[in-house]
Amino acid sequence: MAFHHVALATTDIDATHRFYTEVMGFTLAKTVVAPTGSPGGGWAKHVFYDTGGGELLAFWDLHDDTLPSTFDPAISTGLGLPEWVNHVAFDAPDLDDLERRQRRWQEHGITVVDIDHGFCRSIYATDPNGILVEFCCTTGGLTEADAAEAATLLATERPPLDAMPEIVFHPALQPDVAR
Repeated sequence: MAFHHVALATTDIDATHRFYTEVMGFTLAKTVVAPTGSPGGGWAKHVFYDTGGGELLAFWDLHDDTLPSTFDPAISTGLGLPEWVNHVAFDAPDLDDLERRQRRWQEHGITVVDIDHGFCRSIYATDPNGILVEFCCTTGGLTEADAAEAATLLATERPPLDAMPEIVFHPALQPDVAR
């Protein structure tokens, strides 16, 4: 079953909007402005972006005095975890699409992290909220043997470790190179 949407909070809706439209290439699909229901009369914008795959990504732009005036919207580092733990991954249907997205990020001044995980290849960047985003292309079919191994590893208290994958950094392109 596909997701309808994932919703996250932002502390800078303008930077978030620019990133998800200009850098990620998503389109603004809907904005709902409504009261939060708090006794103080707070309100919020719920801003939805079409990710191009039939699902939506939404951000909350909160205006409510009953909520903390400052918070860290980073879904991992805000909890004291490494940035890579909690992240949002979007499908890249093939390696050509993944390469196009990598170039787009580089043209927008982003150093791109590229990891081949064996069954998929991923590129990573960080949004203005400190949230790690990923485009991922499945490069190998998942089999019944993979599912059986997954169940075994899940049930094993201390499973054997895979080798650390090679991490490749693709530098941001200079503005004159990006054009």
